[in-house]
Amino acid sequence: MKVTDENPARILLVDDNDAFVENLTEILEAEGYLVRSAPSCATALAQANDGLDVALVDLRLPDGDGTSLAQKLKQMNGESEVILLTGYGTLESAAAAVRAGAWAYLLKPCDIPELLLTVEQAMRQVRLHHEKRELARRAQVAEKLAAVGTLTAGLSHEIRNPLNAAALQLNVAERRIRKLPNEHQNPILEPLLLVRDEIRRLDHILEDFLQFARPIQFVPRSVNIQVVAEKVCALLRDDASRRGIKLENTCPSEAIVAGDEGRLRQVVMNLALNALDAAPQGGWVRIGCRVAEREVVLTVEDNGAGMDEEAMQHMFEPFFTTKATGSGLGLPIVHAIVTQHGGTIKAENVAEAGARLTIRLPRFIA
Repeated sequence: MKVTDENPARILLVDDNDAFVENLTEILEAEGYLVRSAPSCATALAQANDGLDVALVDLRLPDGDGTSLAQKLKQMNGESEVILLTGYGTLESAAAAVRAGAWAYLLKPCDIPELLLTVEQAMRQVRLHHEKRELARRAQVAEKLAAVGTLTAGLSHEIRNPLNAAALQLNVAERRIRKLPNEHQNPILEPLLLVRDEIRRLDHILEDFLQFARPIQFVPRSVNIQVVAEKVCALLRDDASRRGIKLENTCPSEAIVAGDEGRLRQVVMNLALNALDAAPQGGWVRIGCRVAEREVVLTVEDNGAGMDEEAMQHMFEPFFTTKATGSGLGLPIVHAIVTQHGGTIKAENVAEAGARLTIRLPRFIA
């Protein structure tokens, strides 16, 4: 697995030999890994709470046995791998390493090319764990989407027809009420208008469902993301100003993708609205993008509190929502549109801000 600056692999080096740790850290960091070290079992377990991909663990530690530590690290981070290191190799310790679920067992002093190859192989296994989990998650989402589509296709007419009839009768009632003297209108109009707003809200929820039941096909065309983002900002700027939030668009004019402008505007609008809800008063929401060789990377971020683990894990699943109201279909629709465009979407928390949603879309090639 190649390590990138965007998502560096996390290595935990557990050894009480300071010189060995310093040298190995320098070697691993030169390869692009993010390295943390721990001189003892207790320190390693504390470090592991922040997550890890591969642990390099010495067999003999001041406060315990590396084999036992390997088992605990695997329990804490089920998708991680452990490589045990020792200067005193025996058949018994090798067998214990296997029982502990270690990925590899190396003798010190380690041959550096062999060590790096072993770490790379362990990282490939970690990536396979991640991909397996992601495939399972996507399968679950697909099943839910299929269920939504089946349900909506069968019920849309039965729901929409009475809604339309009710809305029509409310319009008739409103016209008749407005012919009454002014002093008699308000007591009657107030509850009527509330009912009309609720009917509109139900109609919007039904429209969300219908987007799953009948996805709109489109012919990819040239879409300037800077223009899309600016249209969204123009619509939301007054709302942002009332909340005391600074709304920015930093997309360059050359950010051009292949897609459908209306659907991509729906994506940016949905993400920007969520970001406005998350940002504190006096905060900011930023829509930005950068242009790569074959793709445009679009980001929507805010300086709010970020997302908790449950929200991060389930946010693109139908009906999941952290809000008191709503259908729980906004972000799943975003996910569906991005996927239909041949793109990907990822959510993360960033240390210097709050939440960041990153979308990768194919560039338009004339």
